[in-house]
Amino acid sequence: MTDTDERTAEADGGDPQAAIDAQGERRREELDDRIFEYSAGDEQEGIPFVGAGPGNPRLLTVAGKELLEAADLVVHAGSLVNSEVLDLYCADAELVNSVGKDLEELIPLMRDAYEDGQNVVRLHSGDPAIYGAALEQMDALEHEGVPTYFVPGVTSAFAASATLRTQLTLNEVSNHVAFTRPQGKTLTEEEDHISDFVGMGDVTTCIYLGTHAVRETMDRLLEDGHDPDIPVAVVYHASWPDEDVIVGTVGTVADKVEDAGYRASALVLIGDAVTGAGYERSFLYGDWANRGSSKGTSETEAGDD
Repeated sequence: MTDTDERTAEADGGDPQAAIDAQGERRREELDDRIFEYSAGDEQEGIPFVGAGPGNPRLLTVAGKELLEAADLVVHAGSLVNSEVLDLYCADAELVNSVGKDLEELIPLMRDAYEDGQNVVRLHSGDPAIYGAALEQMDALEHEGVPTYFVPGVTSAFAASATLRTQLTLNEVSNHVAFTRPQGKTLTEEEDHISDFVGMGDVTTCIYLGTHAVRETMDRLLEDGHDPDIPVAVVYHASWPDEDVIVGTVGTVADKVEDAGYRASALVLIGDAVTGAGYERSFLYGDWANRGSSKGTSETEAGDD
Protein backbone atom coordinates (compact mmCIF):
# COMPACT_ATOMS: atom_id res chain seq x y z
CA MET A 1 0.00 0.00 0.00
CA THR A 2 1.35 3.42 -0.93
CA ASP A 3 1.38 6.43 1.41
CA THR A 4 -1.53 7.85 -0.60
CA ASP A 5 -3.51 4.64 -0.16
CA GLU A 6 -2.87 4.68 3.58
CA ARG A 7 -4.03 8.28 3.91
CA THR A 8 -7.13 7.54 1.84
CA ALA A 9 -7.97 4.45 3.87
CA GLU A 10 -7.61 6.43 7.08
CA ALA A 11 -9.76 9.25 5.69
CA ASP A 12 -12.66 7.03 4.66
CA GLY A 13 -12.44 4.88 7.78
CA GLY A 14 -12.21 1.69 5.75
CA ASP A 15 -15.63 2.31 4.20
CA PRO A 16 -16.05 -0.27 1.39
CA GLN A 17 -18.13 2.06 -0.77
CA ALA A 18 -15.46 4.76 -0.61
CA ALA A 19 -12.88 2.13 -1.52
CA ILE A 20 -14.96 0.96 -4.49
CA ASP A 21 -15.35 4.53 -5.71
CA ALA A 22 -11.64 5.19 -5.35
CA GLN A 23 -10.69 2.04 -7.24
CA GLY A 24 -13.18 2.89 -9.96
CA GLU A 25 -11.59 6.30 -10.45
CA ARG A 26 -8.14 4.74 -10.58
CA ARG A 27 -9.35 2.23 -13.18
CA ARG A 28 -10.61 5.04 -15.39
CA GLU A 29 -7.22 6.70 -15.33
CA GLU A 30 -4.93 3.75 -16.00
CA LEU A 31 -4.86 0.02 -16.60
CA ASP A 32 -3.58 -2.30 -13.90
CA ASP A 33 -0.03 -3.42 -14.75
CA ARG A 34 -0.93 -6.99 -13.79
CA ILE A 35 -3.16 -7.22 -16.87
CA PHE A 36 0.02 -7.48 -18.94
CA GLU A 37 1.92 -9.68 -16.48
CA TYR A 38 -0.48 -12.53 -15.78
CA SER A 39 -2.95 -14.71 -17.64
CA ALA A 40 -5.88 -16.67 -16.26
CA GLY A 41 -4.59 -19.76 -14.49
CA ASP A 42 -1.21 -18.27 -13.58
CA GLU A 43 -0.04 -18.43 -9.99
CA GLN A 44 -0.34 -14.97 -8.48
CA GLU A 45 0.11 -13.14 -5.21
CA GLY A 46 -3.01 -12.29 -3.23
CA ILE A 47 -6.48 -13.58 -2.49
CA PRO A 48 -7.94 -15.63 -5.37
CA PHE A 49 -11.64 -15.31 -6.15
CA VAL A 50 -12.32 -18.85 -7.27
CA GLY A 51 -15.28 -20.11 -9.25
CA ALA A 52 -16.53 -23.30 -7.58
CA GLY A 53 -18.34 -24.39 -10.72
CA PRO A 54 -22.03 -25.25 -11.04
CA GLY A 55 -22.16 -27.94 -8.36
CA ASN A 56 -20.46 -31.20 -9.25
CA PRO A 57 -17.03 -31.23 -7.54
CA ARG A 58 -15.44 -32.73 -10.67
CA LEU A 59 -16.26 -29.52 -12.53
CA LEU A 60 -13.95 -27.48 -10.30
CA THR A 61 -10.86 -26.36 -12.23
CA VAL A 62 -7.42 -27.75 -11.45
CA ALA A 63 -6.31 -24.29 -10.34
CA GLY A 64 -9.30 -23.97 -8.03
CA LYS A 65 -8.67 -27.40 -6.51
CA GLU A 66 -5.02 -26.61 -5.82
CA LEU A 67 -5.85 -23.30 -4.17
CA LEU A 68 -8.56 -24.80 -1.96
CA GLU A 69 -6.33 -27.65 -0.83
CA ALA A 70 -3.64 -25.15 0.23
CA ALA A 71 -6.06 -22.72 1.90
CA ASP A 72 -6.10 -21.81 5.58
CA LEU A 73 -9.33 -19.80 5.27
CA VAL A 74 -12.10 -20.29 2.72
CA VAL A 75 -14.91 -17.75 2.61
CA HIS A 76 -17.64 -19.44 0.60
CA ALA A 77 -21.05 -18.63 -0.83
CA GLY A 78 -23.06 -20.82 1.51
CA SER A 79 -25.56 -23.25 0.03
CA LEU A 80 -24.79 -22.01 -3.49
CA VAL A 81 -21.57 -24.04 -3.26
CA ASN A 82 -22.05 -27.78 -3.09
CA SER A 83 -20.92 -28.98 0.36
CA GLU A 84 -19.10 -31.85 -1.37
CA VAL A 85 -16.65 -29.31 -2.80
CA LEU A 86 -15.88 -28.11 0.72
CA ASP A 87 -15.64 -31.64 2.12
CA LEU A 88 -13.33 -32.87 -0.62
CA TYR A 89 -10.96 -29.95 -1.01
CA CYS A 90 -11.15 -27.81 2.14
CA ALA A 91 -10.50 -30.34 4.89
CA ASP A 92 -7.64 -28.34 6.38
CA ALA A 93 -9.20 -24.89 6.08
CA GLU A 94 -11.35 -22.75 8.32
CA LEU A 95 -14.70 -22.31 6.56
CA VAL A 96 -16.70 -19.08 6.75
CA ASN A 97 -20.14 -18.77 5.17
CA SER A 98 -20.48 -15.36 3.54
CA VAL A 99 -24.29 -15.43 3.50
CA GLY A 100 -25.69 -12.71 5.73
CA LYS A 101 -22.37 -10.88 6.01
CA ASP A 102 -21.89 -7.45 4.43
CA LEU A 103 -18.69 -5.96 3.02
CA GLU A 104 -17.99 -4.19 6.30
CA GLU A 105 -17.57 -7.63 7.90
CA LEU A 106 -16.11 -9.64 5.02
CA ILE A 107 -13.34 -7.26 3.99
CA PRO A 108 -11.62 -6.98 7.41
CA LEU A 109 -12.02 -10.75 7.88
CA MET A 110 -10.16 -11.58 4.66
CA ARG A 111 -7.69 -8.71 4.95
CA ASP A 112 -6.62 -9.57 8.48
CA ALA A 113 -6.21 -13.27 7.69
CA TYR A 114 -4.13 -12.47 4.61
CA GLU A 115 -1.94 -10.00 6.48
CA ASP A 116 -1.40 -12.65 9.17
CA GLY A 117 0.16 -14.85 6.51
CA GLN A 118 -2.76 -17.18 5.90
CA ASN A 119 -3.71 -18.55 2.50
CA VAL A 120 -7.15 -17.05 1.91
CA VAL A 121 -9.57 -18.15 -0.81
CA ARG A 122 -12.85 -16.45 -1.66
CA LEU A 123 -15.04 -19.17 -3.14
CA HIS A 124 -17.94 -18.11 -5.36
CA SER A 125 -20.49 -20.33 -7.05
CA GLY A 126 -20.24 -20.92 -10.79
CA ASP A 127 -17.91 -18.36 -12.31
CA PRO A 128 -17.34 -15.23 -10.21
CA ALA A 129 -17.35 -13.04 -13.34
CA ILE A 130 -21.06 -13.75 -13.93
CA TYR A 131 -23.43 -12.27 -11.35
CA GLY A 132 -20.85 -12.89 -8.66
CA ALA A 133 -20.57 -9.41 -7.09
CA ALA A 134 -16.88 -10.20 -6.84
CA LEU A 135 -15.34 -6.98 -8.11
CA GLU A 136 -16.70 -4.85 -5.28
CA GLN A 137 -15.02 -7.16 -2.76
CA MET A 138 -11.81 -7.16 -4.77
CA ASP A 139 -11.79 -3.38 -5.08
CA ALA A 140 -12.31 -2.96 -1.36
CA LEU A 141 -9.46 -5.38 -0.61
CA GLU A 142 -7.13 -3.82 -3.21
CA HIS A 143 -7.79 -0.40 -1.71
CA GLU A 144 -6.52 -1.75 1.59
CA GLY A 145 -3.37 -3.10 -0.03
CA VAL A 146 -4.45 -6.72 -0.45
CA PRO A 147 -3.93 -8.01 -4.00
CA THR A 148 -6.67 -10.15 -5.56
CA TYR A 149 -7.29 -12.06 -8.77
CA PHE A 150 -9.88 -14.16 -10.58
CA VAL A 151 -9.78 -17.93 -11.05
CA PRO A 152 -12.51 -18.82 -13.57
CA GLY A 153 -15.12 -21.49 -12.96
CA VAL A 154 -17.69 -23.38 -15.00
CA THR A 155 -20.93 -21.44 -15.08
CA SER A 156 -24.27 -23.23 -14.76
CA ALA A 157 -25.31 -22.37 -18.33
CA PHE A 158 -22.50 -24.60 -19.59
CA ALA A 159 -23.45 -27.39 -17.20
CA ALA A 160 -27.06 -27.10 -18.37
CA SER A 161 -26.12 -27.36 -22.04
CA ALA A 162 -23.99 -30.42 -21.24
CA THR A 163 -26.91 -32.04 -19.45
CA LEU A 164 -29.18 -31.28 -22.40
CA ARG A 165 -26.54 -32.73 -24.75
CA THR A 166 -26.70 -29.73 -27.04
CA GLN A 167 -24.76 -26.57 -27.86
CA LEU A 168 -25.77 -23.05 -26.94
CA THR A 169 -24.82 -21.99 -30.47
CA LEU A 170 -25.86 -24.01 -33.52
CA ASN A 171 -25.33 -23.19 -37.16
CA GLU A 172 -28.44 -21.60 -38.71
CA VAL A 173 -30.30 -21.96 -35.39
CA SER A 174 -28.58 -19.83 -32.76
CA ASN A 175 -25.78 -17.44 -33.58
CA HIS A 176 -25.72 -15.68 -30.19
CA VAL A 177 -25.95 -16.42 -26.47
CA ALA A 178 -27.36 -14.04 -23.87
CA PHE A 179 -26.70 -14.44 -20.14
CA THR A 180 -29.31 -12.53 -18.20
CA ARG A 181 -31.60 -12.31 -15.17
CA PRO A 182 -35.23 -11.24 -14.89
CA GLN A 183 -36.49 -8.06 -13.32
CA GLY A 184 -36.49 -8.00 -9.54
CA LYS A 185 -34.21 -6.70 -6.82
CA THR A 186 -31.24 -6.42 -9.18
CA LEU A 187 -32.86 -5.32 -12.45
CA THR A 188 -35.68 -2.87 -13.02
CA GLU A 189 -38.42 -3.58 -15.54
CA GLU A 190 -36.66 -1.27 -18.02
CA GLU A 191 -33.39 -3.20 -17.62
CA ASP A 192 -34.99 -6.58 -18.26
CA HIS A 193 -34.27 -7.41 -21.92
CA ILE A 194 -35.37 -11.05 -21.94
CA SER A 195 -38.19 -10.33 -24.35
CA ASP A 196 -35.77 -8.50 -26.66
CA PHE A 197 -33.35 -11.43 -26.70
CA VAL A 198 -36.09 -13.97 -27.38
CA GLY A 199 -37.50 -11.75 -30.11
CA MET A 200 -34.22 -11.81 -32.01
CA GLY A 201 -34.91 -15.43 -32.90
CA ASP A 202 -31.31 -16.67 -33.28
CA VAL A 203 -30.34 -16.18 -29.64
CA THR A 204 -30.15 -18.82 -26.92
CA THR A 205 -31.30 -16.93 -23.85
CA CYS A 206 -29.83 -18.27 -20.60
CA ILE A 207 -31.64 -16.95 -17.55
CA TYR A 208 -30.12 -17.23 -14.09
CA LEU A 209 -33.05 -17.31 -11.69
CA GLY A 210 -34.92 -19.12 -8.97
CA THR A 211 -37.67 -21.42 -10.13
CA HIS A 212 -40.20 -19.09 -8.50
CA ALA A 213 -39.62 -16.56 -11.30
CA VAL A 214 -40.35 -18.92 -14.20
CA ARG A 215 -44.10 -18.22 -14.26
CA GLU A 216 -43.71 -14.46 -14.28
CA THR A 217 -41.04 -14.60 -16.98
CA MET A 218 -43.06 -16.83 -19.29
CA ASP A 219 -46.21 -14.77 -18.75
CA ARG A 220 -44.37 -11.62 -19.79
CA LEU A 221 -43.08 -13.32 -22.94
CA LEU A 222 -46.61 -14.36 -23.85
CA GLU A 223 -47.93 -10.87 -23.15
CA ASP A 224 -45.27 -9.51 -25.50
CA GLY A 225 -46.62 -11.71 -28.27
CA HIS A 226 -43.92 -14.35 -28.47
CA ASP A 227 -44.70 -17.76 -29.94
CA PRO A 228 -45.89 -20.05 -27.12
CA ASP A 229 -44.20 -23.00 -28.86
CA ILE A 230 -40.63 -21.67 -28.45
CA PRO A 231 -38.65 -24.45 -26.72
CA VAL A 232 -37.68 -23.93 -23.07
CA ALA A 233 -35.62 -26.08 -20.72
CA VAL A 234 -35.41 -25.54 -16.98
CA VAL A 235 -32.38 -27.28 -15.47
CA TYR A 236 -32.82 -27.35 -11.73
CA HIS A 237 -29.54 -27.50 -9.75
CA ALA A 238 -27.44 -28.17 -12.85
CA SER A 239 -24.82 -30.88 -12.15
CA TRP A 240 -25.89 -31.34 -8.50
CA PRO A 241 -26.98 -34.80 -7.25
CA ASP A 242 -30.62 -33.65 -7.25
CA GLU A 243 -30.47 -32.14 -10.74
CA ASP A 244 -33.72 -32.29 -12.67
CA VAL A 245 -34.62 -31.28 -16.21
CA ILE A 246 -37.99 -29.91 -17.19
CA VAL A 247 -38.51 -29.41 -20.91
CA GLY A 248 -41.45 -27.57 -22.39
CA THR A 249 -42.29 -24.39 -24.23
CA VAL A 250 -42.92 -20.76 -23.37
CA GLY A 251 -46.59 -21.69 -23.06
CA THR A 252 -46.25 -24.87 -21.00
CA VAL A 253 -43.08 -24.87 -18.92
CA ALA A 254 -44.38 -22.75 -16.03
CA ASP A 255 -47.09 -25.29 -15.21
CA LYS A 256 -44.54 -28.10 -15.31
CA VAL A 257 -42.16 -26.29 -12.95
CA GLU A 258 -44.94 -25.51 -10.50
CA ASP A 259 -46.11 -29.13 -10.60
CA ALA A 260 -42.57 -30.22 -9.73
CA GLY A 261 -42.66 -27.97 -6.66
CA TYR A 262 -39.15 -26.57 -6.93
CA ARG A 263 -38.27 -23.34 -5.14
CA ALA A 264 -34.50 -23.07 -5.55
CA SER A 265 -32.03 -22.03 -8.24
CA ALA A 266 -32.42 -23.12 -11.84
CA LEU A 267 -30.96 -22.24 -15.21
CA VAL A 268 -33.57 -21.51 -17.86
CA LEU A 269 -32.68 -21.82 -21.53
CA ILE A 270 -35.00 -20.41 -24.19
CA GLY A 271 -34.63 -20.94 -27.93
CA ASP A 272 -34.46 -23.55 -30.65
CA ALA A 273 -30.98 -24.68 -29.58
CA VAL A 274 -32.63 -26.26 -26.52
CA THR A 275 -33.73 -29.23 -28.62
CA GLY A 276 -30.58 -29.39 -30.74
CA ALA A 277 -32.76 -29.86 -33.81
CA GLY A 278 -32.80 -28.18 -37.20
CA TYR A 279 -29.21 -27.04 -37.42
CA GLU A 280 -27.16 -27.04 -40.61
CA ARG A 281 -23.78 -28.67 -41.07
CA SER A 282 -21.06 -26.12 -40.39
CA PHE A 283 -18.27 -25.22 -42.75
CA LEU A 284 -15.67 -26.20 -40.18
CA TYR A 285 -15.47 -29.87 -41.16
CA GLY A 286 -16.75 -29.54 -44.70
CA ASP A 287 -15.45 -27.99 -47.91
CA TRP A 288 -14.20 -24.95 -46.01
CA ALA A 289 -11.73 -27.05 -43.98
CA ASN A 290 -10.20 -28.51 -47.15
CA ARG A 291 -10.18 -25.39 -49.28
CA GLY A 292 -7.08 -25.17 -51.42
CA SER A 293 -5.80 -28.62 -50.47
CA SER A 294 -5.88 -29.77 -54.08
CA LYS A 295 -3.43 -26.99 -54.88
CA GLY A 296 -0.92 -28.08 -52.29
CA THR A 297 -2.12 -25.86 -49.42
CA SER A 298 -1.05 -27.30 -46.09
CA GLU A 299 -3.57 -28.36 -43.45
CA THR A 300 -2.37 -25.60 -41.12
CA GLU A 301 -2.74 -22.93 -43.79
CA ALA A 302 -6.18 -24.18 -44.69
CA GLY A 303 -7.33 -23.59 -41.11
CA ASP A 304 -6.01 -20.06 -40.84
CA ASP A 305 -8.42 -17.12 -40.95
